[in-house]
Amino acid sequence: MQFGIIGSGSWATAIAKILTDGGNNIYWYFRNEKVISHVTQRKHNPQYLSQVYFNTNQLTLSSSVATVAKACDVIIIAVPSAFVEAVLNDLPEDTFKGKKIISAVKGILPGSNQLVNEYLAEKYKVAVEDYFTILGPCHAEEVAAEKLSYLTFSGKSEQETSSIAQYFKTCYINVITNTDIIGVQYAAVLKNIYALGAGIAHGLEYGDNFLSVYIANCARELAVFSKKLMWEEDCTDEQNLVNYATSVYLGDLLVTCYSLYSRNRTFGNMIGKGYSVKAAQLEMNMVAEGYNASKCIYKTNKKVNAEIPIVDTIYKILWEHLPPDEGFKKLEGVLM
Repeated sequence: MQFGIIGSGSWATAIAKILTDGGNNIYWYFRNEKVISHVTQRKHNPQYLSQVYFNTNQLTLSSSVATVAKACDVIIIAVPSAFVEAVLNDLPEDTFKGKKIISAVKGILPGSNQLVNEYLAEKYKVAVEDYFTILGPCHAEEVAAEKLSYLTFSGKSEQETSSIAQYFKTCYINVITNTDIIGVQYAAVLKNIYALGAGIAHGLEYGDNFLSVYIANCARELAVFSKKLMWEEDCTDEQNLVNYATSVYLGDLLVTCYSLYSRNRTFGNMIGKGYSVKAAQLEMNMVAEGYNASKCIYKTNKKVNAEIPIVDTIYKILWEHLPPDEGFKKLEGVLM
């Protein structure tokens, strides 16, 4: 099975490490020819996880998404959600015909307010049976350090999902499978929003006692939204099988809210300390998925109509200029 990776950030680099450590040769898309030259000569990505060195005999590097897609059976999309459409938009409609797509995107596409599978189905006729996700509590920095991590693969076919997942199993990566394609993607979107809120709380100098209550309420809110969404989508059979206490839901929420590696937590911490959104973005020079995600979920919830006061508050802080201290003061009264 020939894998190709679209994306060159920290998570894409971590996935490249996982696959090549498992003995796989990969195609890998970089948009910058200078970076390709650096990786070829110096054997590492100069911009992300630069401590990870590759056997370049296992890499075929290209600045053409079309070239990578044509050469591969399985294409992994590992681009921040805000840039997915720009990276893929000019490809011919039949680019992904006969291919398996794995999304490692932890966000909704802000331009269309769609999940990746919805965008691919509409623009490239990718069937949901050919679409998989790779998600879970797995910071790229810990993958680089080969600290034991767990990845969850979701797909319609349990057998096919398990077969693909085995290519990612290494001495430091364990793999889990489930069939909740839509639910795990929304969980990944929501946990970024909640982690951003955890950062705001830290910036406002709330303590661990409050944060534990906040995260417990986030977990409850995530389940409430996901269940209502599944009823809306008429996925009642799947909804009854989902265990929201497992790693791809609760585990990813916890690590993103608590970890110092979390860019969403870092972004929120700046907001809590008084930075404007623009100033925090410039300071970080990295994408915090929770920022756009808060607006996307706020809009999506107009259809779902779930009670999600935490998301509503974070949205209003980021997009409607609600002072963070006022927003969290109101939250104090609804957390339980």
